[in-house]
Amino acid sequence: MSVENTDKVKVYARYPVSSVLIYNGTTILHYLLGGLGIILGYNFVKIGYPAGLVYIAFAFVQMYVIMPLKVCPHCVYFRMEKGRCVSGMNVFSRKITKQGNLEDFPERAKGVLSHNNLYMAAKIFPILAIIPALIINFSLVLLVVFLAVLGLMVFRIFMLFPKIACIRCAAKKDCPNAQSMGLSGT
Repeated sequence: MSVENTDKVKVYARYPVSSVLIYNGTTILHYLLGGLGIILGYNFVKIGYPAGLVYIAFAFVQMYVIMPLKVCPHCVYFRMEKGRCVSGMNVFSRKITKQGNLEDFPERAKGVLSHNNLYMAAKIFPILAIIPALIINFSLVLLVVFLAVLGLMVFRIFMLFPKIACIRCAAKKDCPNAQSMGLSGT
Protein backbone atom coordinates (compact mmCIF):
# COMPACT_ATOMS: atom_id res chain seq x y z
CA MET A 1 0.00 0.00 0.00
CA SER A 2 1.42 3.38 -0.95
CA VAL A 3 0.86 6.61 0.86
CA GLU A 4 0.24 9.64 -1.33
CA ASN A 5 2.24 12.73 -0.58
CA THR A 6 -0.18 15.66 -0.57
CA ASP A 7 2.58 18.27 -0.44
CA LYS A 8 3.31 19.77 -3.84
CA VAL A 9 6.94 20.06 -4.81
CA LYS A 10 8.26 23.53 -5.64
CA VAL A 11 8.62 23.95 -9.40
CA TYR A 12 11.62 25.98 -10.54
CA ALA A 13 11.30 28.73 -13.11
CA ARG A 14 15.06 29.10 -12.78
CA TYR A 15 16.98 26.04 -11.62
CA PRO A 16 19.82 26.81 -9.22
CA VAL A 17 23.31 26.72 -10.70
CA SER A 18 24.09 23.74 -8.47
CA SER A 19 21.35 21.68 -10.16
CA VAL A 20 22.57 22.68 -13.63
CA LEU A 21 26.13 21.72 -12.68
CA ILE A 22 25.05 18.37 -11.23
CA TYR A 23 22.95 17.58 -14.31
CA ASN A 24 25.57 18.58 -16.87
CA GLY A 25 28.47 17.21 -14.84
CA THR A 26 26.77 13.82 -14.60
CA THR A 27 25.93 13.90 -18.30
CA ILE A 28 29.41 14.90 -19.47
CA LEU A 29 31.11 12.43 -17.14
CA HIS A 30 28.82 9.65 -18.40
CA TYR A 31 29.70 10.41 -22.02
CA LEU A 32 33.43 10.73 -21.43
CA LEU A 33 33.70 7.62 -19.27
CA GLY A 34 31.48 5.71 -21.70
CA GLY A 35 33.78 6.68 -24.55
CA LEU A 36 36.84 5.78 -22.49
CA GLY A 37 35.31 2.38 -21.71
CA ILE A 38 34.74 1.73 -25.40
CA ILE A 39 38.29 2.83 -26.23
CA LEU A 40 39.84 0.65 -23.51
CA GLY A 41 37.57 -2.29 -24.18
CA TYR A 42 38.07 -2.51 -27.93
CA ASN A 43 41.54 -1.10 -28.46
CA PHE A 44 42.93 -4.64 -28.71
CA VAL A 45 41.21 -4.97 -32.11
CA LYS A 46 42.13 -1.42 -33.15
CA ILE A 47 38.56 -0.13 -33.21
CA GLY A 48 38.60 1.25 -29.70
CA TYR A 49 39.65 4.80 -30.52
CA PRO A 50 37.42 5.32 -33.56
CA ALA A 51 34.41 3.70 -31.88
CA GLY A 52 34.92 5.56 -28.60
CA LEU A 53 35.40 8.92 -30.31
CA VAL A 54 32.37 8.38 -32.58
CA TYR A 55 30.29 7.54 -29.50
CA ILE A 56 31.50 10.66 -27.65
CA ALA A 57 30.75 12.84 -30.70
CA PHE A 58 27.28 11.30 -31.08
CA ALA A 59 26.50 11.73 -27.37
CA PHE A 60 27.57 15.37 -27.24
CA VAL A 61 25.84 16.27 -30.52
CA GLN A 62 22.51 14.75 -29.49
CA MET A 63 22.62 16.51 -26.11
CA TYR A 64 24.24 19.84 -26.83
CA VAL A 65 23.29 20.47 -30.49
CA ILE A 66 20.13 18.53 -31.40
CA MET A 67 18.35 19.17 -28.11
CA PRO A 68 18.70 22.99 -28.17
CA LEU A 69 17.71 23.05 -31.85
CA LYS A 70 14.83 20.55 -31.86
CA VAL A 71 13.51 20.13 -28.30
CA CYS A 72 14.18 23.32 -26.35
CA PRO A 73 12.28 25.69 -28.68
CA HIS A 74 9.04 23.83 -27.85
CA CYS A 75 9.61 23.85 -24.09
CA VAL A 76 7.99 26.21 -21.60
CA TYR A 77 11.46 27.22 -20.34
CA PHE A 78 12.26 28.71 -23.74
CA ARG A 79 9.48 31.25 -23.13
CA MET A 80 10.49 32.21 -19.61
CA GLU A 81 12.46 35.45 -19.85
CA LYS A 82 14.77 34.62 -16.96
CA GLY A 83 13.99 30.92 -16.84
CA ARG A 84 16.63 28.22 -16.79
CA CYS A 85 15.91 24.52 -17.11
CA VAL A 86 17.97 21.87 -15.35
CA SER A 87 20.27 21.45 -18.35
CA GLY A 88 20.49 25.18 -19.03
CA MET A 89 20.09 24.42 -22.73
CA ASN A 90 17.05 26.68 -23.02
CA VAL A 91 19.31 29.69 -22.42
CA PHE A 92 21.62 28.59 -25.24
CA SER A 93 18.69 27.61 -27.46
CA ARG A 94 17.16 31.10 -27.27
CA LYS A 95 20.38 32.47 -28.75
CA ILE A 96 20.52 30.11 -31.74
CA THR A 97 16.94 29.38 -32.79
CA LYS A 98 13.40 30.72 -32.74
CA GLN A 99 10.53 29.78 -30.47
CA GLY A 100 8.51 26.71 -31.37
CA ASN A 101 5.07 25.48 -30.29
CA LEU A 102 4.38 24.21 -26.78
CA GLU A 103 2.05 21.61 -28.28
CA ASP A 104 5.03 20.09 -30.12
CA PHE A 105 7.05 19.46 -26.95
CA PRO A 106 5.75 15.87 -26.51
CA GLU A 107 6.94 15.13 -30.07
CA ARG A 108 10.41 14.68 -28.57
CA ALA A 109 9.38 11.09 -27.83
CA LYS A 110 7.77 10.16 -31.15
CA GLY A 111 9.55 8.18 -33.82
CA VAL A 112 12.51 5.84 -33.98
CA LEU A 113 15.00 8.71 -34.24
CA SER A 114 13.25 10.93 -31.70
CA HIS A 115 15.40 12.94 -29.37
CA ASN A 116 14.31 10.78 -26.42
CA ASN A 117 15.54 7.66 -28.20
CA LEU A 118 18.84 9.33 -29.11
CA TYR A 119 19.20 10.54 -25.52
CA MET A 120 18.57 7.06 -24.13
CA ALA A 121 20.90 5.48 -26.69
CA ALA A 122 23.67 7.85 -25.59
CA LYS A 123 23.20 6.72 -22.00
CA ILE A 124 22.69 2.98 -22.55
CA PHE A 125 25.04 2.26 -25.46
CA PRO A 126 28.33 2.45 -23.55
CA ILE A 127 27.00 0.15 -20.84
CA LEU A 128 25.97 -2.45 -23.42
CA ALA A 129 29.16 -1.97 -25.43
CA ILE A 130 31.48 -2.42 -22.46
CA ILE A 131 29.92 -5.71 -21.28
CA PRO A 132 31.29 -7.84 -24.17
CA ALA A 133 34.62 -6.02 -23.90
CA LEU A 134 34.80 -6.99 -20.23
CA ILE A 135 34.25 -10.62 -21.16
CA ILE A 136 36.70 -10.67 -24.07
CA ASN A 137 39.30 -8.17 -22.87
CA PHE A 138 38.93 -7.99 -19.07
CA SER A 139 40.97 -5.51 -17.10
CA LEU A 140 40.48 -3.99 -13.68
CA VAL A 141 40.55 -0.49 -15.17
CA LEU A 142 37.81 -1.39 -17.65
CA LEU A 143 35.74 -2.88 -14.85
CA VAL A 144 36.10 0.33 -12.81
CA VAL A 145 35.10 2.44 -15.82
CA PHE A 146 32.10 0.17 -16.46
CA LEU A 147 30.97 0.38 -12.83
CA ALA A 148 31.37 4.17 -12.92
CA VAL A 149 29.23 4.49 -16.07
CA LEU A 150 26.66 2.11 -14.61
CA GLY A 151 26.73 4.05 -11.33
CA LEU A 152 26.13 7.32 -13.17
CA MET A 153 23.12 5.76 -14.90
CA VAL A 154 21.73 4.50 -11.60
CA PHE A 155 22.36 7.92 -10.01
CA ARG A 156 20.50 9.55 -12.92
CA ILE A 157 17.50 7.23 -12.62
CA PHE A 158 17.13 7.15 -8.84
CA MET A 159 18.46 10.54 -7.74
CA LEU A 160 18.91 13.08 -10.51
CA PHE A 161 15.55 12.74 -12.25
CA PRO A 162 13.23 12.15 -9.29
CA LYS A 163 14.93 14.44 -6.75
CA ILE A 164 16.64 17.23 -8.71
CA ALA A 165 15.52 17.47 -12.33
CA CYS A 166 12.07 16.22 -13.34
CA ILE A 167 10.39 16.65 -9.97
CA ARG A 168 10.89 20.44 -10.09
CA CYS A 169 10.44 20.97 -13.83
CA ALA A 170 7.79 23.37 -15.13
CA ALA A 171 7.41 21.20 -18.25
CA LYS A 172 6.80 17.92 -16.42
CA LYS A 173 3.06 17.83 -17.15
CA ASP A 174 3.77 17.78 -20.91
CA CYS A 175 7.03 15.85 -20.82
CA PRO A 176 6.92 12.21 -21.91
CA ASN A 177 9.97 11.48 -19.74
CA ALA A 178 8.37 12.78 -16.54
CA GLN A 179 5.13 11.00 -17.44
CA SER A 180 6.89 7.67 -17.96
CA MET A 181 8.58 8.01 -14.56
CA GLY A 182 5.31 8.94 -12.85
CA LEU A 183 6.58 12.42 -11.96
CA SER A 184 4.22 14.54 -14.05
CA GLY A 185 1.63 14.80 -11.30
CA THR A 186 3.94 15.75 -8.42
